[in-house]
Amino acid sequence: MNEILKYFPDLSEEQRRQFAALFDLYADWNAKINVISRKDIDNLYEHHVLHSLAIAKLIRFKPGTDVLDFGTGGGFPGIPLAVMFPEVNFKLIDGTGKKIMVATEVAKAIGLKNVAAEHLRGEDERGHYDFIVSRAVMQLPDMFKLMRKNISRRQRNALPNGIITLKGGSLTEEVKPYKNIVNLLPLSEWFKEEWFVGKNIIYLPC
Repeated sequence: MNEILKYFPDLSEEQRRQFAALFDLYADWNAKINVISRKDIDNLYEHHVLHSLAIAKLIRFKPGTDVLDFGTGGGFPGIPLAVMFPEVNFKLIDGTGKKIMVATEVAKAIGLKNVAAEHLRGEDERGHYDFIVSRAVMQLPDMFKLMRKNISRRQRNALPNGIITLKGGSLTEEVKPYKNIVNLLPLSEWFKEEWFVGKNIIYLPC
């Protein structure tokens, strides 16, 4: 929890309780269904929760915003963001049913009322959302082609609707088709832990 409070000190008591509960829940589920590398479970808060919350450094979603977490796995970045923004609506989808079951049960266990999780592939999603978020699900051009149909035309936030994805490594070629409009920001600008060096957030307005 210290990693979270270091960068987000103004959490409510309810948010602190929800974040604090995540370790035991994920450790328990991970022993049954591998949603996080078993070697990495001890780094849950830094590598998964705080990583997800980088999106909260880029944008403070307004209440009523609709966000789709595409390829959520066991609930990242959607569940940490849903804790951070309790008045924002999150839908979590993934093509693997077992992972969606974990995300559903974790959200239920910590009392999240603003999360719906569904076993669904991106091409089958028909809803419209202000933002689509993900963690390294696929190459940006492929994701843009697949998910742009789901971007709402109604604007609610200071940041125009679009795709926000968390990625590492060299991204020069991946963002090249959108070089005039894409925003590529290093997470080390916000988070000082060594693990975040080389990790980035990509924002593509749609």
